[in-house]
Amino acid sequence: MLVSKFSKSVFRCLAAIILLSATQAGAHPGHEHERDILTDRDLSLDQCAFAGQWPPGVGQQFVPQAPDSELQSIMSQIDPTRIQAIIEKLVSFGTRHTESSQTDPVRGIGAARDWIAEQMRGFAEASEGRMVITTPSYIQQPVPDQIVNTTNITNILATIKGSVDPNRVYIVSGHYDSRVTNLLNNIDDAPGADDDGSGVAISMELARILATHIPRATVVLAAVAGEEQGLFGSTFMAQQFFEAGADVQGMFTNDIVGSSTADDGTKDPNDIRLFAQGIPSTDSPALASETVSIGGENDSPARELGRFVAEVGTNDDTEMTVRVIYRADRFLRGGDHEPFLALGFPAARFTEPNENFAHQHQDVRVVDGVQFGDLTEFVDFEFTARAGRVNAAALWSLAQAPGTPRNVTIDISVLTNNSTLTWVAGSDVDDDNLAGFEIVWRSTIEPFWTHTIPVGLVNKMTIQLSKDNAIMAVRAVGKNGFKSPAAYPFPTG
Repeated sequence: MLVSKFSKSVFRCLAAIILLSATQAGAHPGHEHERDILTDRDLSLDQCAFAGQWPPGVGQQFVPQAPDSELQSIMSQIDPTRIQAIIEKLVSFGTRHTESSQTDPVRGIGAARDWIAEQMRGFAEASEGRMVITTPSYIQQPVPDQIVNTTNITNILATIKGSVDPNRVYIVSGHYDSRVTNLLNNIDDAPGADDDGSGVAISMELARILATHIPRATVVLAAVAGEEQGLFGSTFMAQQFFEAGADVQGMFTNDIVGSSTADDGTKDPNDIRLFAQGIPSTDSPALASETVSIGGENDSPARELGRFVAEVGTNDDTEMTVRVIYRADRFLRGGDHEPFLALGFPAARFTEPNENFAHQHQDVRVVDGVQFGDLTEFVDFEFTARAGRVNAAALWSLAQAPGTPRNVTIDISVLTNNSTLTWVAGSDVDDDNLAGFEIVWRSTIEPFWTHTIPVGLVNKMTIQLSKDNAIMAVRAVGKNGFKSPAAYPFPTG
C-alpha cells in the first residue's frame, strides 16, 4: 500500500540518520567498515531528503488530452483577418449603447443587432439545417442609474443541436453593446472594439466554422445586449435556459479579449486569463461550510471547468497558455457569466492578460498626447484569433466528450486509508460513446490534476489512496478520446 511504502521510507531514513550519527560520533581507526555498510545499503542523508516529498501514488501521470484532427482543423480556420473585419464593422455603427437607436439602419445598437443576425443566418446556410438562428428579446423597464427608458433587449443565438445529447448545452458568448465614460450617454461614439467587439467576433467566427460540423452535445454561439447596464441580456439568456430545463454544463463569456498590450506597453501575446469561481454562489451556508471543512473550496464546478480549459486549451495548436484565476471575475467587477453561476450553471470568463483602462469605458479623446477610447487601432487581431482557438478547443472538447459525472460521493462510513467513490453518468441519454471513467487526483497543494486512474465502465471504485492526503474527482472518458471535466466528491455514509 501507498501509506506503508511511504512510512517504510521515512523509518529507513530515520534509521540511517541514527546509525550514521552514531558511526560518526564513535568513529576511530579500524571502524571504517561501519560506514561501508551504510553505503552498501544506500542509506544516506541525501536520500532522506526525498522521503518527505509527496509519494508517487497510484495510477499514472496525468497527460493533457490533445486535439484530434477535426479540432485541429477547426482551430486552424479561425482567421485574424475575418476577426478584424467583424470588429471594424461593429465599430462602424458609431455607438452600440443599449439605449441608442434601434431603428436607424446605419447607427446604433439596432443596426448592429440586425447585421450580426444577418451574418449568423448566412453562416447557418452551410449547416444543412443543423444551425438555427434566433433573436430572443424582452422589454426592460427603467432601472435607476442604469436604464432610463423602456428598452428592447435582444440577444442573437446560433444553436447547433447535439446529435446525441441535445439537452446538454455549452455556450460561448460576447456582448455587442458598448459605452463611454458616462454610462447613460447613448449619443456619443462608443466604438467598443475590444469591449466587447472582440468577444462578439469570437462568437461569430466560431459560428461560421462550426456550422459545417456535428457536435454530440448542443453548442450555442451568442451575442448579447445590455451587459454594460447590468448584465440584462445574459440574465435573460440564462433564465431562458434554466426555464427550458437545459443541462448547461459549461458557459464562457469572452469579454475584453482583444489586446495583448498592457498600459505600460508590456506585451503578453500568448496568455489568456480565465476567471473561475470558487464556492458556488448557489450553495447554502451549510453546504458552503461543509465544502470548506473537507477542503473542497478549490474544486467547485466552475474551477473544474477552468482546469479542463487549461488542459485542452494550453498547447501548440492554440499557441496560448490559459491562466486560471481563482476568482469569479476581476476584483469587485462582473460579467455575463455571473447570471449563469447564479442559477447553478458552471461558467467562467475569458479576459486578456492585462487591461488598459485608457481604452475601456472612455470617451474618445486625446489628453496630453494620450489617446483615450476603445478604438480598433488598439486591438491585436492575431491575439484575438488565438483566444478564439482556446474557445474552440474548450467548446468542441466539451461537446464531443461524455457529460461530466453527477452525484459523485466518497464513502465515510468507516475509517480507512482507502477511498471509495461512487458516481453516475453525466447525461440524460444512453451515450454509446461512453467508454468508462477515470479517477483523477492531486496533492492538496497542487492547482491541477497530477495523476489519473482508469477504472472502466463502473460507477463505484475503491482505490488505495487516503482522502486525508489527496484531492480526488471523477471524469468520463469517451471512445473518441475526449474526456469530460472532473467532478468533486462529497461525503456520504
